[in-house]
Amino acid sequence: MKPYTVSVDIDLPRDRVIELFDNPDNMFRWQDGLQSFDHVSGEPGQPGAISTLTYLNGKHKLVLTEEISERNLPDEFNGTYSWAGGQNTLVNRFIELGPDKTRWESTCEYSFRNIPLRLMALLAPGVFRKQNQRFLDNFKAFCEDGFDVRATKETTPS
Repeated sequence: MKPYTVSVDIDLPRDRVIELFDNPDNMFRWQDGLQSFDHVSGEPGQPGAISTLTYLNGKHKLVLTEEISERNLPDEFNGTYSWAGGQNTLVNRFIELGPDKTRWESTCEYSFRNIPLRLMALLAPGVFRKQNQRFLDNFKAFCEDGFDVRATKETTPS
C-alpha cells in the first residue's frame, strides 16, 4: 500500500503535546478500542523497545507488536507495528507552528501478508487513512478539551 500522511493542528505548546503523547497511560484516552498496552522488552519508550497492544473492535480482537525504531522527541517518534496480517510503519513528526500551536504529522505505510487485506487496501484504502486520522483527531480533542474515548464525560489531561 502506498504511504500516506495525516495531520492535525493542536492548540497547545509542543512541549505539552509531547508530554501528553509520551505518557502511555494516555493512549487509552485517545485510541479507540485499546484494551491493553504491555511492555515486553528493552527500555520503555526507547529505540528497540518492544510492546504488545491489544485492540477490540466490536468482536474483532487485534494484537499488535510495537517496536520503536526512533525517538528524537520533541521532533519525531517512529515505530513498526506487526500483527498476523502484516505490518505498518509510522513516522510521527511534531512541528512547532507557534508558541501555542503544534502540528502532528503521521506518515504510515502498510504491507500485508494475506490476500483479503491486500484486496481491502486496493479497494478501500481510505479505511486505513480514516482510522489513523481518527486517532490524531481524538488526540487533539484529548489535549485541548480533555476528551476521553472511554467515557462520554470529559476528563482533564494528566
